[in-house]
Amino acid sequence: MLLGLTLALALVSPAFAQDKEADRVTNSGKVMKEILDTPDDIPRSVLDSAYCVVILPSVFKISLGLGSSFGRGVMTCRGGKAFHGPWGAPTMMALEGASAGLQFGAQATDFVLLLMSSDSASSVLSSKVKLGGNATVAAGPVGRTASAETDVTMRAEILSYSRSRGIFAGISLAGSTLRADNGANKNLYGKQVSAKAVVFHHAEPVPDCAKDLLATLQSASPVLKSKH
Repeated sequence: MLLGLTLALALVSPAFAQDKEADRVTNSGKVMKEILDTPDDIPRSVLDSAYCVVILPSVFKISLGLGSSFGRGVMTCRGGKAFHGPWGAPTMMALEGASAGLQFGAQATDFVLLLMSSDSASSVLSSKVKLGGNATVAAGPVGRTASAETDVTMRAEILSYSRSRGIFAGISLAGSTLRADNGANKNLYGKQVSAKAVVFHHAEPVPDCAKDLLATLQSASPVLKSKH
């Protein structure tokens, strides 16, 4: 009986882990769609200049000193070596660390980060990146009349946004770290696969849970128009 229970748990655990990550991808798609459907969303010219998008649904923050954060989400990039193709299969990501910009008390907040250069995309996929340190980060502009041609958007490698209690705004995440979560990738895809392999080498097909997310981004911004 004990052996049977052990075997059952061995079979259930990977399936549970996969479902958990699939739900995270699905929720990321819902967050992205809801944000892009609001009047004061990410300016289209800014989204058109993004190489990759990171969505972190329900990041938990608690004000203790500087404030700490911990969250999991997904990153999808435009396909091809020059990032001019359609949005591709997601890789799982983790946000963690401390930042004065996260002091809202104990609550869950959705974050969206836009990676505005191929270098920032490569860095995040290769190693843990400290926002504001290894990569310049700035609060992203909000509103459909805002432009990507401002000094802040032209200089920043990563633009960050938050949505909390129905309010969507640009927010600085300087001091936090962003990294690929290869353990979560293993759970999602059922085998060991690196973030770089997913994004740059198309190692995995697009899972069903990511199709709504990619369709939303493809509809909103089908072509890279970056001047970087």
